[in-house]
Amino acid sequence: MYETSDLRKNLKILLDDDPYIVIESQFVKPGKGVAFTRTKLRNMLTGNVINRTFRSGEKIGRADLQEQRLQFLYADDMYHFMNTETYDQLEISEDFLDDDRLYLTETLEVDILFFNMKPIGITLPIFIEGEVTETEPGIKGDTAQGATKPAKISSGAKVMVPLFVNEGDWIKVDTRSREYIERVKR
Repeated sequence: MYETSDLRKNLKILLDDDPYIVIESQFVKPGKGVAFTRTKLRNMLTGNVINRTFRSGEKIGRADLQEQRLQFLYADDMYHFMNTETYDQLEISEDFLDDDRLYLTETLEVDILFFNMKPIGITLPIFIEGEVTETEPGIKGDTAQGATKPAKISSGAKVMVPLFVNEGDWIKVDTRSREYIERVKR
């Protein structure tokens, strides 16, 4: 169990049988009355954000969360992942992955967060590399500062890239911001 003094940003707690992550936490000690901690919490299952106040000395449950590093194998109607140590396989639906599925390539290792043995979140590596499979050719003389064009990479994601990037080039993409970082040599 956590005490109210343990509440801080990014702490994962159990509240009403659901896992929550603390977004903001503020300790308040009024002139009169009992001190309390005002928090803003995000439900890790639904994404809903709530405000909750805890009185000093209150006990808060710990969320039973585990994180596993799994390797992406392939996709058909489901997305298949494997634990490289135990060789256990996990199937995840396209709805669960949302846009993250566009950055999955075979053998890519991702961190999957589990609550009560059920996957509730996925964390991609910060950077991935992909080959540009579709893009318009850059026009000679079109060198305006910061000009970009759309490109599709081998994993299926669409990224805005500088005009000098051509089909067949390999690029590095930041999966957090979904932005082009640089060209890479292969």
